[in-house]
Amino acid sequence: MADALQIGQIHRAAAEPQACQSVQAGTTTARQCLDETDERRSYMNQPLDSRQLRAFVILAQTGSFTDTAKKLFLSQSAISHSIKSLEEDVGCRLLDRMGKKVVLTQAGEQLFHHAEKILLEMGSARSALQHLGKWGKGRLRLGASSTACQYILPSVLRELKQSFPESHITIEPGDTDECVELLQNNRVDLAVALEPKQRALVEFIPLFTDEMAFLTAPLHPWAMDHHVTRGEIPRQNYVLYNKNSYTFRLIEEYFREEEMVLNTVIELGSMEAIKELVKLGLGISILAPWIARRELEEKSLVAMPLGRRKLKRDWGVLHRCGKRLSLAEETFVGLCRSVTAELSTNLPSKLVA
Repeated sequence: MADALQIGQIHRAAAEPQACQSVQAGTTTARQCLDETDERRSYMNQPLDSRQLRAFVILAQTGSFTDTAKKLFLSQSAISHSIKSLEEDVGCRLLDRMGKKVVLTQAGEQLFHHAEKILLEMGSARSALQHLGKWGKGRLRLGASSTACQYILPSVLRELKQSFPESHITIEPGDTDECVELLQNNRVDLAVALEPKQRALVEFIPLFTDEMAFLTAPLHPWAMDHHVTRGEIPRQNYVLYNKNSYTFRLIEEYFREEEMVLNTVIELGSMEAIKELVKLGLGISILAPWIARRELEEKSLVAMPLGRRKLKRDWGVLHRCGKRLSLAEETFVGLCRSVTAELSTNLPSKLVA
């Protein structure tokens, strides 16, 4: 009996260290699991790499690794590695290859929606910080149509430079549609252009409204008679601005609704060249009279209305939706208003018969 009791005590004594070791092992494993879970949570809360996001957004826009690499001045392998790292970071595939092109997966589309906003906000934050403690030392990136570059911006920028002498100003010329695209891609801060049809994409600050008119040489029969016959309009030779421009499309739409097709023989991208050819009697142009204010005052050109129905254009300053303008940007808008306040020209009252 004593022997049995002694054996039982020995067995319990041997089992107790093993039980303690098991409990300790279980506690260590649980603690490791908790630590790993906390580590994963901490990792998932880490911010996404902005350079990877930028590469992803441009790749989504271009659909090409080659084009993305060119835009970012990197190698294709660097772009590929960046996208792979981003996919590992978010834990899902973002792109599918279709031949030489890539398309977004459902997850990619969702990330693209957020990434665009993130990059725009980062750009806005950088721009805002540049103005803190650096009066007049910020940058101002402008987009403008060729007409605005030639006839509006020189006076505006001269005044702006006096207010912000140390500011860095850049200008990217482009038609209205191109200016909208520049704004969407955050390549410019403001743009001076015509009111776009897609108003949902940008905000439009009105400046002034102009009216298109026939411009002829003083010795042209229309100018001599002070009268335009409707039936003669399609038979004239015209010198018009770039057919890819927004204004050209407005003119086409106007005469299409009048059931007319213009006989365009010369197309130019320079307003000054257009006016010189019209002076020589090589054709008629359709321009806003304020563009030819000097020539009209000198009587080297004559302006006549298109007809009873007006063709008007609205000019303004464009910026991204929701953008808060800086002091320099607000000053620029104010100067644009001042410079353009007197650009409207009163047309002759004589109407097309």
